[in-house]
Amino acid sequence: MTFTLPATTQDRPVTVIGAGTLGRRIALMFATRGGLVRVYDPSAEAGEAACAYVAQELPDVVKTIDGGRPGTVESVTDLPRALADAWLVVEAVPERLDLKKRIFRDLDELAEPDAILASNSSSYATSNLVDSVRSPERLLNLHFYMPPRQNAADVMSCGRTDHGAIELLLKVLPEYGIHPFEARRESTGFIFNRVWAAIKRESLAVVADGVSTPADVDRMWQLNMGVPVGPFRMMDSVGLDVVLDIENHYAAERPGLPEGPRELLRTYVDAGRLGVKTGSGFYDDYRQQV
Repeated sequence: MTFTLPATTQDRPVTVIGAGTLGRRIALMFATRGGLVRVYDPSAEAGEAACAYVAQELPDVVKTIDGGRPGTVESVTDLPRALADAWLVVEAVPERLDLKKRIFRDLDELAEPDAILASNSSSYATSNLVDSVRSPERLLNLHFYMPPRQNAADVMSCGRTDHGAIELLLKVLPEYGIHPFEARRESTGFIFNRVWAAIKRESLAVVADGVSTPADVDRMWQLNMGVPVGPFRMMDSVGLDVVLDIENHYAAERPGLPEGPRELLRTYVDAGRLGVKTGSGFYDDYRQQV
């Protein structure tokens, strides 16, 4: 199978696979240029919730983007229909490699021949997915942080990506208010997340060791760094199950990492306290946000 770059990105949809915390935020950003975004999720309820989130946030977000105008986001439970004519497909499913491999086999089979296939994975390089696709030239990482507040994105090759696909994303993404940065060699954690991982892990460690509390660490971080939220609020926003999946992946690659941070996370995850999406995590004041 031969891959050629998308002839056009105009008047063609973007498809997001997964309607969770990040999937809906990615869909929001791609809905700021007046076009169509499809959110695929086998759960119609999750897809409808994603569309409701976009409808609520989109009017304010488009005001922050030069030339922005509200687009359309639709929820789709049929994968072939979701992928029809899409020039870009962004996978945003949980951080489980077996699941991602299965998803990319389906995407490779069903997506348009010129569609770029991107993984939003925060911890798995797409080199792990090369065997799942026939055209690795169109496969890459496109990792978002927490849009629309944090609009940086990492773009990283799978090792065999056509660099023209990376160049196209570096050119086009700013039109959606997304600021892309190329990771110039494979890196677990990409660029910013390698730094963030160390901060996050040590924050968890001082709490796991009984040295401090989530609230005190966050308040100290706010005062010293001049930022609105600290590491524990940020982890609650991402989802503690997601944070634990990521930490488990880092630990598998680097066996010497301390166990305490992961044990602390497991305590919360096992109790069903996943952060904002469940109404409680390190903090208990999210009920109004769920």
